[in-house]
Amino acid sequence: METLFYVVPALMIAVASCAAVAVIRRSVRVGRAWNSGLTAEARCLRTYTTTSGGGDSSVHTTLHHVYEFTTREGRGVRFEEQGGPGTTLEGDIVTVHYPADRPEHATARPPAPGRLAAGTGCLLAFLGTFILFAIGFMVVTHAMFSAVGDFPQP
Repeated sequence: METLFYVVPALMIAVASCAAVAVIRRSVRVGRAWNSGLTAEARCLRTYTTTSGGGDSSVHTTLHHVYEFTTREGRGVRFEEQGGPGTTLEGDIVTVHYPADRPEHATARPPAPGRLAAGTGCLLAFLGTFILFAIGFMVVTHAMFSAVGDFPQP
């Protein structure tokens, strides 16, 4: 029984840590694309939405775009991006930014480094607070088990 009070928070910490790594990777990837200075005209090949939730929770819809462009070297690249503008439709031409060594990591989002840093910082602050809360829960639980010896068995 006591193990449950350590395992569950440890799993929550692991999930939050993975989420933090994903947030940092996304931020670095988009920042590298913007800072590369390389742009190309891309055509939106497809737009679609995915939904999650429902039942007792709210429904969340995410808009996806599939783009295709040609690099300066003549290589054709197709990539998908989540959360783009709803005004971009199939067949539209947009400007994409991409790093020379990884053009598949392109982005159609216009450069906004301040907004990217603020969003990344807020998400990391939230995840860090969540992790600290879970660690605090484990410490308090350990102190309670140490003081009492163990919860009474039914």
